[in-house]
Amino acid sequence: MDKEKIANDFWREGYAVLHDFFDTELMDACTDAIRDHYGVDQQSKHSDAFVRASQTEVVSWYPLEENVSPFVRIHEHPVLNELTTEILGRSWRNMCCMVMFSKSGSAGQAWHQDCLPETAEHFNLNRLVYTHDIDPENGGEPVVVPGSHRMGTLPAGEPHGTLEGRQIVKPRKGTLLLLHGHTWHRVLPIQGSQWRASTNYRVVPEGVADDVTDVAVYRNMKYNFSTREVVEERGE
Repeated sequence: MDKEKIANDFWREGYAVLHDFFDTELMDACTDAIRDHYGVDQQSKHSDAFVRASQTEVVSWYPLEENVSPFVRIHEHPVLNELTTEILGRSWRNMCCMVMFSKSGSAGQAWHQDCLPETAEHFNLNRLVYTHDIDPENGGEPVVVPGSHRMGTLPAGEPHGTLEGRQIVKPRKGTLLLLHGHTWHRVLPIQGSQWRASTNYRVVPEGVADDVTDVAVYRNMKYNFSTREVVEERGE
């Protein structure tokens, strides 16, 4: 694996896709844990007002807080962490491990940026792990606009509307998607009968505060997750 090339690709495009990064046995163990957890807990922890405004339907779970073994193994994965160091430098810091679950028939996630883009150095890095295939027939593929981490604020408009230059990513079991927090991205609706999940091992570079992702940018608003309120309405 050419870590320097991957890092260069990431900084040019705002994302990088690495298929077959994780082994099948580990991915299956994670998928089994996700299935077991959400079999009894599919209630969104977001407010109804947020779901309506953002047009985002996802239920989060934090398995490292419960010391769930296969997720701990990814957290400690040496190649993943070496690659993170290649991109961010040696003093990066873990934020959280967050499973993002979408049930069948749900809207996925509208266009957004994970953090405010006004300061280029203040961003998070999403390390998205796909423990099962994201089947295009079922939906739920991530969509990105290459290079948008350098384009400033996501343009206002319809939350799920089309953006020029968008690229659909097609993850499969074992794929790692590295995504800059300023990159414009979304998740397509879940149109089939199967649920969809990805796991985000979110980190930040040295000097970036833990609250960097408190405020996210959507096409119709800016939303503060710590206070659970819209902090700015955005018109078209």
